[in-house]
Amino acid sequence: MKQLLFVIGFLMIAHSAPAQLFSKEKILNQENFDKQRLTWGFFLGLNTYDFKFTYNRDQSDIQTKMNTGFNVGLVSDLRLNDYFNIRFEPGLYINQRDLYYGEDWFNGQSVNDNDLLREVKSTYVHFPVLLKVSTKRLNNFKPYVLGGVSAALNLSSNQENPDDNSVGQFRTKRSMLFWEVGFGIDFYLYWFKFSPSIRGVFAINDEVVRDRDPNSPWTNNINSMQSRGVFLNFTFQ
Repeated sequence: MKQLLFVIGFLMIAHSAPAQLFSKEKILNQENFDKQRLTWGFFLGLNTYDFKFTYNRDQSDIQTKMNTGFNVGLVSDLRLNDYFNIRFEPGLYINQRDLYYGEDWFNGQSVNDNDLLREVKSTYVHFPVLLKVSTKRLNNFKPYVLGGVSAALNLSSNQENPDDNSVGQFRTKRSMLFWEVGFGIDFYLYWFKFSPSIRGVFAINDEVVRDRDPNSPWTNNINSMQSRGVFLNFTFQ
């Protein structure tokens, strides 16, 4: 019975969706929402991070295993005019990346599986300032693009840890800078505005903290290590 009700409900939504989106007689939800000077909200979402490496000399690439993480944060939106908004979206982004080294990084030294794997945990508190550029509203939805810069603190950073890779600790910096770009759609629902969006983030500065030993097989060949990621956010205002 539940399955039958689900199918019927899905068919009704699928049948009515085109009319809801494109009918000229559509009743506008939240008609005056965008006339407010300042609005607030929150977001939930998912993230995935990678590292971009550059090297001092030719060697096998460090392979990064990406995992899916979780996002949560707040939104404050300042309306400039009908098409431009300034957004501040402080949020918490939790993730882990696994780094796999090739044996050639160890110059013939005896290694085990633990030497070839490093786990990099990240708990970023992002502080992005973004410019949102929207199209004209069409019935109850409005596409937009956005971009800007952000500062971030990695609460999982072990930058000050005296232990390094010689005892299994891969260290990363605490303070980071990123630039961000993405797109999304505002959907004006009966009670609130719902905005799914996807965004790419790219680190500006180097994130690796090098080992004390300048000949460390884990860090001596890394010229730079920069985070890059994709955010999928669901915003409610």
